[in-house]
Amino acid sequence: MDKRGAEHQVTANREKSFMSKVFSWGYERGKVTTNPCKGVKQFTETSRDRYINDAEYKAVLAAADSITAAITEISYCCAARISDVLSITREQIKDEGLYIKQGKTGKAQIKAWTPRLRSAIASAKAAQQTSSFGRVVANEAGQRITYDAFRERWKKAKLAAAKKSPTLNFDFTFHDIKAKAISDWDGDKKKFSGHKSESQVAIYDRKVEIVDSHE
Repeated sequence: MDKRGAEHQVTANREKSFMSKVFSWGYERGKVTTNPCKGVKQFTETSRDRYINDAEYKAVLAAADSITAAITEISYCCAARISDVLSITREQIKDEGLYIKQGKTGKAQIKAWTPRLRSAIASAKAAQQTSSFGRVVANEAGQRITYDAFRERWKKAKLAAAKKSPTLNFDFTFHDIKAKAISDWDGDKKKFSGHKSESQVAIYDRKVEIVDSHE
C-alpha cells in the first residue's frame, strides 16, 4: 500500500480489496489460516463531482467518429458503463427496448426504446463495414472493440473537441457520462440507474441543486 499509494492511491485501494477477496476465498477453503489484508487501512477516497454540461457533451459527440459517438449515446441513454455497452449483442435487442445486465452489479433492465436510443443503435450497426457476428457494438471490421481500443478513440475525440472548442473544459472521463445521464434524469433516478440505494444514486447525481432563497 505504501509503495503503490505513493503514486496511485485509488489503484492501491482496489488491489488491496482484490487481494483481500482472494485470501478470504482461500481461508474459507482451508488453504490459508489468515487474511493478511484484514486491518490494513485503505486511503481515503473523494467521490467525483464532475458534471458534464450539455455544451461539453455535444462538442465531444460532434468530434468523435461514428462508432465512438454511437457508443457514447448508448451509454448516455441507458446510463450504462462502457464495459456493458461494448458487450451488447443483437440478442439484447428486444421489442420493448434494449436489454442490459450490469456486469458490476448483476442488475438486469430493459431500457425502453426512445427515438434517441434507436438512432444510436442504428448508427452503431451502420458503422460496421462487415458482419459483426451478432455484435451491435463493433469496430468497422465487425470485430469486438476492446476497452483499450475504445479508450484511444475516446481520447482522440476529446482532443479534437478541445481544438474546436478551446473555451470548454474536457477534463472528464467516459464514466462521467453515466453520472450525467443520472443527473439529467427527471424521474426516479434510483429506478433508472438500477442502483440499490439512494446513497449509490447520490454518487452519480452531480447537478448542483437549485433551491429557493429569501425574497
